[in-house]
Amino acid sequence: MIDALVYDGAGVESYDDLGAARAAAGTTWVHVGEATSGEIDAVADTFDLHPLAIDDVRNNVRAKAEEFSAYTFALVKTARLTRGETTFEEEIDDEPVGVFVGEDWLVTVATGSAESIARVQEAVRRGDERLLERGPDFTAYRVLDVIVDDYFEVLDRLERQIEAIEDEVVDSPDADLLGEINSVRRELLSFRKVVWPVREALAVLSRGDLKHVREGTEKYYRDVYDHLVQLVDLLETYRDLVVGTRDIYLNALSQSTNEVMKVLTVVATIFIPLTFVVGVYGMNFADSAYNMPELTWEFGYPAVLLGMAGVAVVMVFYFRRQSYI
Repeated sequence: MIDALVYDGAGVESYDDLGAARAAAGTTWVHVGEATSGEIDAVADTFDLHPLAIDDVRNNVRAKAEEFSAYTFALVKTARLTRGETTFEEEIDDEPVGVFVGEDWLVTVATGSAESIARVQEAVRRGDERLLERGPDFTAYRVLDVIVDDYFEVLDRLERQIEAIEDEVVDSPDADLLGEINSVRRELLSFRKVVWPVREALAVLSRGDLKHVREGTEKYYRDVYDHLVQLVDLLETYRDLVVGTRDIYLNALSQSTNEVMKVLTVVATIFIPLTFVVGVYGMNFADSAYNMPELTWEFGYPAVLLGMAGVAVVMVFYFRRQSYI
C-alpha cells in the first residue's frame, strides 16, 4: 500500500500519483507499508533510489545508515514480541524499515505493517505544525523516534517476564523454570541484535556531517541516539539479572538436592546400628556352647527391641543437637 502526502505550513494533501506527488511544492512523504516488489520498484523509479539500498530493505540486512548524493538512507528495524504476554515462549519479531531522506522529500519503505509509522502519518494529517514546517529530515526523526519508543514497550514486557521468573525462583523453583529462564535470555540476545546496529545507524545520522540532515535537526537525532544508548545499557543489566536468576535457581536446586540427601543420610545412619543388631541376632545357631544366651531368655526379644529403639532415640537426639535434621 502506497500512501503519498505533500505538506507545508499551509496544509496537507494526499496524492494517488507518485510523479505528481514528487513534483508538488512542499515536502513529499511517500510511505509504502506491507510493500510488494512492484510497489517498491515503482517508488524506487520515481525517486531514483539506489538498487543496493532497496535490496537491503528487501533482504532485511543489518541496520545501517549511508549517504548518497541525492539522499541519505537509513535502514532500521521495528521490534515486537510475538505470542501471548502470559507465556515465556515469546520471540522477538523484527521487520526492516527503509528511510530515505531527500532535499524536499521522504520515502519510508516497510515490508511489514509498521504500525508505529502510521502514528506519525496521522500526526501529519492532523496538521502537527512542527512536522508541517520543519521538512523531511524532521519527519524522518519522528519516524525513528516512534520506532525506538516501541523498543521500550518490548523491554517493559521482558522486564515483567524477568520479575515473574524471579518470584518463581524464590517461591517454587521447579524443573520447567530453567527453560523459562533460557527463553527470556534468548529474547534479550535477539533484542540486543536489533537495538545495537540501530544505535550505530543513529550515531551516523546525528554526527553532524550529513547533507540531508539540517543543523537544527541534528539534536533530535542525538536524542534518539541517547535513548538507544539507554536501551543497550538496560539490556545489559537485564541480561545480568537473568544470568543471576539462573545461578540462584541452580543454587536453590542444588540446595534442595542437598537437603534431600542429608535427610536420607541421617535415616541411613540411624538404621546402620539397628541393622547390625538384627544381623547379629539373626545368627541363631543351635546346639552349641557358644550360642547367645539371649536366644533362650524369656524377655530377650522385647529387650532387644527396646535397646534398638533406645539407640534410635539417642541418635535422633544427637542429630537434632547438631542441626542435621
